[in-house]
Amino acid sequence: MSNTIAGLPADIDQIKGFLSAAEGQALYDSARQASALGPVLEIGSYCGKSTLYLGLACRELGGTVFALDHHRGSEEHQEGEFFHDPDLFDSAEGQMDTFREFRRNIRNAGLDDTVVPVVSDSLTASRHWQSPLGMLFIDGGHSLDAALTDYRCWSGHICRGGILAIHDVYHDPHKDGQAPWGIYQMAMASGLYEKVQQVDSLAVLRRL
Repeated sequence: MSNTIAGLPADIDQIKGFLSAAEGQALYDSARQASALGPVLEIGSYCGKSTLYLGLACRELGGTVFALDHHRGSEEHQEGEFFHDPDLFDSAEGQMDTFREFRRNIRNAGLDDTVVPVVSDSLTASRHWQSPLGMLFIDGGHSLDAALTDYRCWSGHICRGGILAIHDVYHDPHKDGQAPWGIYQMAMASGLYEKVQQVDSLAVLRRL
């Protein structure tokens, strides 16, 4: 896909992350519409690749992205796991640390005034949250417990007409998407959402 988004870094494909260009475009388009209703909340920012798409869309309308991540990596990012990246491992602390890379990418894109990092786990951050959300993007841990926590803690804050986007939604249970597929099914079974589109593994729903 050609770079048609103003401000998108020319080296976006080199930024660490697991988002396709088509999924990024869908996030951008969704956030441009939804940010008029309220802020965007992203769960699972990693190094900020998806945050850039959301942030550039929100900046056009003076909106805000809350980027929620504890920046210690999900289960699949830990040492010995398939998606472990040794460049993001803090040997002094003995754990993953993606926050430095995240901040660098946000700063280089000129999004410091649009993106608000929330360095916390999902449950803790949700305890006193009050603001209605124009869009919720769930891309956190892929364990069933983590995905259910993200969905249950935050989906109730999406305002009518707002967007719920879920990454890594696969129909094939052998692919890495069992938990995201599960919360996608829960959302559709609730009767509160209609499906807008599916782009690669990104499911986009609208709150009725």
